[in-house]
Amino acid sequence: MAVSVGPAEGEEEEMSDINVVPLTDVMLVMLIIFILTVPVVTQHVPVVLPKVAYQPTQDKPENVQLSVKGGSDGTCQVYWDMTQVTSKQLLDRAVAKLRDEINKVGGIQNITEDNMPEAHIRGDVNTPYKCIGGTIVTMQRAGFQKIGFISNPPPLSGVKE
Repeated sequence: MAVSVGPAEGEEEEMSDINVVPLTDVMLVMLIIFILTVPVVTQHVPVVLPKVAYQPTQDKPENVQLSVKGGSDGTCQVYWDMTQVTSKQLLDRAVAKLRDEINKVGGIQNITEDNMPEAHIRGDVNTPYKCIGGTIVTMQRAGFQKIGFISNPPPLSGVKE
């Protein structure tokens, strides 16, 4: 392999050859790297994904329906049914709702998982996480044990049973 280092003494000719030795070195190193990594990449690990089916929400009258959205100025807007509430009002209403449900079933000793009210939160994709997270924390502070999220399935997905 010959390497040209420039014109010989006395020659005034410009060098027009490209030195390809560094390029070949890099290409050989890349070839070795790819030869070593291809077997690692082609190995596969079997993953069993769960079968997911959209199920309609089983709504009970004692459940709390909340809608959360972010305002244009960075604030959060929370709606209890159709009424907009502040964080303090949300906590007060949630505590009152739990107190009423406990009294309705005859005391805290009669509360079961079936008759405990749930909070269902509906928020769209553009709702900031701080709004939904703040609503979750407020409902947990009030004593709600089950907090669910209401979403719309993608179009044409259908409900599987």
